[in-house]
Amino acid sequence: MRIDNQRRSDNFRDRGAGRGGGGGGVPAAALFAILGRLGFRGVLIVGVIALAAYFFVPGLRGPMMGALGIGGGGEVASSGEVCAQHEQACDFSRAILGSTEDVWRAQFAQGRLPNYGQTPSTYTDPTLNVFQGQVSTACGVAPSSVGPFYCPGDNMLYIDPTFYETMATRLRAPGDFAQAYVIAHEVGHHVQNLIGSMRRGAPGETENQTSVRTELQADCFAGVWGHTARADLAIDDADLREALGAAHAIGDDTLQRQSQGYVNPNEFSHGTSAQRMAWFRRGFDSGDARQCDTFAVRDYNAL
Repeated sequence: MRIDNQRRSDNFRDRGAGRGGGGGGVPAAALFAILGRLGFRGVLIVGVIALAAYFFVPGLRGPMMGALGIGGGGEVASSGEVCAQHEQACDFSRAILGSTEDVWRAQFAQGRLPNYGQTPSTYTDPTLNVFQGQVSTACGVAPSSVGPFYCPGDNMLYIDPTFYETMATRLRAPGDFAQAYVIAHEVGHHVQNLIGSMRRGAPGETENQTSVRTELQADCFAGVWGHTARADLAIDDADLREALGAAHAIGDDTLQRQSQGYVNPNEFSHGTSAQRMAWFRRGFDSGDARQCDTFAVRDYNAL
């Protein structure tokens, strides 16, 4: 893929390095407990990284981090501090965010979205924040170990740029389009927040099952972005394999097998590797967000 001809989004903040100390922050254990009830689980990173990726942390169960309104503290923002160290990653993130803005503005204007009764005709751009250490959000204080995430309380995305390195080394999911998939997936959660599918549930299903539906829809939305931006970004088959490789790497079954040696479907909160690849591919092949209605699939086992 190429980004040299892609405009860079202005909805971008360098939040600097958040450092420990100071009062008012949420302790890590308390934060994870909150996320266990109200946040989207990320996946386990095997090795020295205990938690990673927005959608990659096994301790985060159920619906995504909600608008908790928990006060911050302990963050020291220094404009430009992170991007001074990770210039290429920041530039890449701004380019991909700009591309998602172009795609979803058009999708909303055309009404090409699942209908949950509150679909706006205008897309509201989210803001992407880069940080290191920890960051204060409307959803609480989050450490880098939480990984990339979206906070519906402030309509913002958060990522520590070093996560791109984690993808390549720890998750074995290298490649620029794999990295773009991460951003597009988080933007997918923003789309869900706008159209009203983020907090939907199916009768008789557990919070984890609802989370799986939500995560698979975000994967599908990421695929829709990839389909629509394919020509502009010169996305080819090799790029597609990178994204599918990332989707496979962060499947619940794959991660459980790597971390504990066995699979427990009752603890799934993001979907299996096969499901994540299939729903991303569904969006990528169709380019139609209306095909991403995971909540319309009545039988959970048929997702």
